[in-house]
Amino acid sequence: MHLHIIALAGLCKINVFASMMEKTPKPTEAATSAWTSIMRTRERLLAAIEADLKAAGMPPLAWYDVLWELARSKDGKLRPYEIEERTLLAQYNLSRLINRLEREGLVRREVFAEDGRGRWVLLTDAGRMLRTRMWTVYAAAIEIHVGSKLAEDEAKAISGLLARFL
Repeated sequence: MHLHIIALAGLCKINVFASMMEKTPKPTEAATSAWTSIMRTRERLLAAIEADLKAAGMPPLAWYDVLWELARSKDGKLRPYEIEERTLLAQYNLSRLINRLEREGLVRREVFAEDGRGRWVLLTDAGRMLRTRMWTVYAAAIEIHVGSKLAEDEAKAISGLLARFL
């Protein structure tokens, strides 16, 4: 459809791309600054928390995310697409991570009884214990890198502002 419009515009000597650029909204300097600050802060905080986990001999944060989602789910099990929806992991990364967690004995797979094609990912007791140990380090890292730098009302204000994007 778009190619047809562009071809038609060419026949009529209309510059479609210039037209589109005129109508494209441009962010304000404040919005651009907010975006840059959000992205830089995210990167720095994640790097700091990953470093704290590594220093404590713990696996990466992605492991915690999957184990946490399984722990808080009904019966400690989810289908892979449900884990993907609840985390920030891309499907191909998630598949490899689930394989690794299964090799480590932290999760196991079970055939989905209703159709026999899909599989559940279930949290094992070892997975629950590791998640609990990781949380001790993770919670301390959140307090060090975020909580100690904000008053309670500031943390609530930031949380409220960021909730607009969710």
